[in-house]
Amino acid sequence: MSKQLRELQARKAGLIKDARALTDAAAAEQRDMNEEEMNAFDALKLRIEAASAAIDRESALIAEEARMAMLPDDSARGFVTVTDNREADPRHGFKSVGEFLKTVCHAQKPGNGIDERLLIGANRGAAVPANFGAEGSGQDGGFLVPPQFAQEIFQLSLGEDSLLPMTDNVEITGNTMAFPKDETTPWGTNGIRAYWQGEATPAAGTKPVLGLSSLRLKKLMALVPVTDELLDDTNALSTYLPDKIATSIRWKTNESILFGSGTGVPMGCMSGGSTVTVAKETGQAAQTLLAQNLAKMISRLPPGSFSKAVWIVNNDVLPALFTLTLGNYPIYLPVGINVGGIQVSPYGSLLGRPVFVSQHANTFSGQGDVLLADLSYYQTITKAGGMQTATSMHLYFDADLTAFRTTFRMDGQSKLAAPISPAKGSASLSPFVQLGAR
Repeated sequence: MSKQLRELQARKAGLIKDARALTDAAAAEQRDMNEEEMNAFDALKLRIEAASAAIDRESALIAEEARMAMLPDDSARGFVTVTDNREADPRHGFKSVGEFLKTVCHAQKPGNGIDERLLIGANRGAAVPANFGAEGSGQDGGFLVPPQFAQEIFQLSLGEDSLLPMTDNVEITGNTMAFPKDETTPWGTNGIRAYWQGEATPAAGTKPVLGLSSLRLKKLMALVPVTDELLDDTNALSTYLPDKIATSIRWKTNESILFGSGTGVPMGCMSGGSTVTVAKETGQAAQTLLAQNLAKMISRLPPGSFSKAVWIVNNDVLPALFTLTLGNYPIYLPVGINVGGIQVSPYGSLLGRPVFVSQHANTFSGQGDVLLADLSYYQTITKAGGMQTATSMHLYFDADLTAFRTTFRMDGQSKLAAPISPAKGSASLSPFVQLGAR
């Protein structure tokens, strides 16, 4: 099928959709179309008929051109139409990231031609001002990375040690999103409450207490200048560059989810006002970890959070975990946890919950060396479409370098503004618990 025929069919389908919308609107209101709607419908009908005629003409031409191209002995066997499917290919015809990057570098050097695959998706028919940077033109600022390659980098960023999939994430198309919330408790003094009702006594009315939290996307960017020598090695780039970009983005994202300051970066779950810190035991020796420390951390989780919580510890906490017991039974099981054939935690479980070893946690015996978090209480937003990747040679033109840029936009914060006051007792509860210094 030719490109022109596809465009004609798409145009006709759009006109039919518009006409259907007019009739559906009138039917939904159980009325006939008014004069304005009838005039619009008649105009659409004429355009649909014109599009149909154009499709018939184009189809006839395609058939005649194919018939003329056939050899005499092929007349009884029909013909095969060959089309370029690279526009539908998410890789735009490139076999790897390395091949794409190498082609970009070649195209941006003076005197070299531009590979047609780099122009896929660009609006080549539109006029562009001379001083305007266009993604589809190499000499004006760069090429758009094929969407499949950008998606591959995003998947690498969500490796087994990524915290983002554990959060309550919402993809948005805009820049901000507001979330209504209710932080009242069933035993509190405000919000919706139930009362035992005596016979013939008036009911006590209550009302919800709703708050609003807003998140605005923050930009995380990796800018990577690459030498021509490295671009010449396509195989090296295919594995090296995407993995290094993904590793850096994953690290920064994890750090912000846990300890972000909230200024230009997300507010971390352990940096906000909802964090609970469990102090060391009375008389506990320095540089030690006790089973009682961990038990008290679990006791500070709100009901329902234990089944979703994970331990996040520094790697130098591991030797102390191996020595912890309850009676004669170890509380740390270093065998990896597998659920449905998927490895949830390669470092096993501690008191029944998965263990994640991370350099984001503090060093042994410092505050925050052991974290217990239910990240479903952490709200995140990310830009729909995941990573956005582009390239340009002009930023480092005098150094003979090509710059590859990857951006990831997100924001996040705890759903709770403060720890939860318990119904009985004085120890507040929180889905984000850290162990104090010892």
